[in-house]
Amino acid sequence: MTVTGTFIGDRYRLDEKVGSGGMSTVYRAFDPTLERWVAIKLMHRDISSDPDQLERFRREARAVASLNHPHVVTVIDAGEDDGTPYIVLEYVEGETLKDRIKRLGRLPVSDAVAYAIEVGRALSSAHANKLVHRDVKPQNVLIDPDGRAKVTDFGIARSLEAHGLTATGRVLGTTDYVSPEQALGHDVTEQSDIYSLGIVLYEMLAGEAPFRADTQVAVAMKHVREPLPDVQRVRPEISAALAAVVERATAKETRNRYATVEEMVHDLEQVLGIEAARTGETTGEATTILRSLGDTADFAPERIRHPRRALVASIAALALVAGGIGFVATRTEKGAGGSVTPGAGGLSEVNLAQDGATDYDPEGDGEEYSVSARNAIDGQRPTKWETETYTGGVWPGDKTGVGLYLDADSPIQARRLDLVTSTPGFKAAVYGSANGVPAGIGGWTKLTPKVTVGEEQQFRLRTARQRFRYYLVWITELPDRGKAELLELSLKK
Repeated sequence: MTVTGTFIGDRYRLDEKVGSGGMSTVYRAFDPTLERWVAIKLMHRDISSDPDQLERFRREARAVASLNHPHVVTVIDAGEDDGTPYIVLEYVEGETLKDRIKRLGRLPVSDAVAYAIEVGRALSSAHANKLVHRDVKPQNVLIDPDGRAKVTDFGIARSLEAHGLTATGRVLGTTDYVSPEQALGHDVTEQSDIYSLGIVLYEMLAGEAPFRADTQVAVAMKHVREPLPDVQRVRPEISAALAAVVERATAKETRNRYATVEEMVHDLEQVLGIEAARTGETTGEATTILRSLGDTADFAPERIRHPRRALVASIAALALVAGGIGFVATRTEKGAGGSVTPGAGGLSEVNLAQDGATDYDPEGDGEEYSVSARNAIDGQRPTKWETETYTGGVWPGDKTGVGLYLDADSPIQARRLDLVTSTPGFKAAVYGSANGVPAGIGGWTKLTPKVTVGEEQQFRLRTARQRFRYYLVWITELPDRGKAELLELSLKK
């Protein structure tokens, strides 16, 4: 039994036990040589004689030592003391992300997104070094006194180039955050870390993990079989864009999940700008991240991205007012043929032909006011396309929805679909098709989660870098008046 006050490696004095896991115990220790606190991870004696476990422990030291990233806990030293392997890590004063969630419950939305970005950046560094963490969870994320997130405990990290160190079918990781493929004992890749990060993001927003059961195995099977609860139902104030990131990161099938953590981080950076624009302010790490992004976070308020520039602009505006010069900025709309959908945020609009919009009613009589479909892309809000009126807003028979699709003329990678409606409150999602128009909704690729549509709705498209020619707005639930009206649709790329 290790006793505090003793020395490890004839150098590090153990001060207090700060944690314990399945493979090791962590102590706070003092390094008198450099006069600093460090963290010492000691492998449990009862498993140190197991060659596979010993190799896994040593591999953690080598793996993390190869990483040099501000959001990864640094490895300082490693060795063995009287047959007990140990790793010396930087000591991070603060609390784990799990402790913070327990203490605060649901985190502020911008904080949750900021922490997910920082963890994602750490994982990106690991993946670039051919390392998968395999145990991404809030217990393994430390929040330092400056508010930064730092990933630790690569104890079951595995090199993508290594083989034979994990028994076939063995599940490693914490089942609250385990990916479906990991739960089934299949090959684990970078996308498994993405799934786990998506679950961590969900927990930060919801205040609790998505699945509960009597046993860890039962929880793991829920990750395999049950859909993730809708995070917008749990936290209605979050944006549809953030909900879409959670949904894509936690897709059961890897083909529907983010291919790389860089893609997820990119979307989260955009989402952070959106959330900042919605609230008008951010604090802590969210502000730090937005300022580091500069002009790339085009949705964020100017005063957050460029505080000095905003100050100068404010002073100039005050000078104009003081000099008796004033102006009034009014919202304008373009005439016929121009876009009147929400601002593109740095994106370019896709030019559509006059007949580039078509109604879609595959489960009904095949027609949904086809003659007025072009009204949705004519650039004039007084004109519209509308669904038929359904009594009580209920579809007849087995019908599940109707829609309107846009034809881009050739496959493109659109990034956003903008919609303006005079009947907000209906529910819809956007789908894509690369070649032809599918005969039913099952033939389309879903690009966004289903959302409750506002008067000016922006759908951020998750195309996984695929190109689609047709983009469908699929309406699944109607407002109380029994029909939905689309004033304008436009694609941005």
